[in-house]
Amino acid sequence: MNKLVRDMMHPGVITCHPDDTLGQVAVLLDQHNIHAVFVADSDGQPLGVISDIDLLAGEWLSVDAESLETMRKMTASELMSTPVNTIEADTPFREAARRMREQEINRLLVTEEGIPVGVISISDFVAGLAAMLPARRETVADVMSDAILVCRAKTPVLFAARTMTQAGWRSVLVVDKTGKHLGVVSGVDLLTFCESEDCRNATVRDVMHPVLTIRMTASLREAADMMIKHHHHRLIVVDEEDPDAMPLGIISSYDIVAEMARPQSVWQG
Repeated sequence: MNKLVRDMMHPGVITCHPDDTLGQVAVLLDQHNIHAVFVADSDGQPLGVISDIDLLAGEWLSVDAESLETMRKMTASELMSTPVNTIEADTPFREAARRMREQEINRLLVTEEGIPVGVISISDFVAGLAAMLPARRETVADVMSDAILVCRAKTPVLFAARTMTQAGWRSVLVVDKTGKHLGVVSGVDLLTFCESEDCRNATVRDVMHPVLTIRMTASLREAADMMIKHHHHRLIVVDEEDPDAMPLGIISSYDIVAEMARPQSVWQG
């Protein structure tokens, strides 16, 4: 991977003010879906960095009303870590990886002649590794999501709705204690409870619908045909030799559309 830091970094730097409260920092991290924010002075110069782990420590220390009030008044400058670890944008990507590994840090502020221009983090390295996998669009395995959002049948509907919202998923797979799939709950299933008080006592077992399964070696054409035929937006990918075992992944209409949207896709030629 003969690339420079500038090739893999996230351009731009999200910052907060030194006198921002921990609550304000939490809002900033949540809005931008990031793990850390740099604390900068009025001229935009970085003073330190504050991460979600720092905020967790603040939450943990708030053991009673008095300590909670103290933590609520604490500012970003009081909890931030210093100094800020920086790296020049023209540094080889591998050098950045070596520094982060040896220094046990999760991110580096990227600069050009001392001026902040971006951030490179562990997530960028993971994305770089993923990009090394050749793009293919032949089978379900090529585009399916390996991660699955799951819950047990006894999970309350409201808890499932909250988890789907937090994770940004449109469905959750219902499994038993061995991981065997029992059903799927989607946003459409939850519409039934939107105008009813019954949702407070309902579990996902009350609302889930049967799953449709497919082999990971099946073609994308087979997956699309099955979705169209049954009016389903997602299929559960199972092990051909043990279909009742924990599913291998999930493929949705979104996965196929996302593949069509890729710059290298035949649809973008």
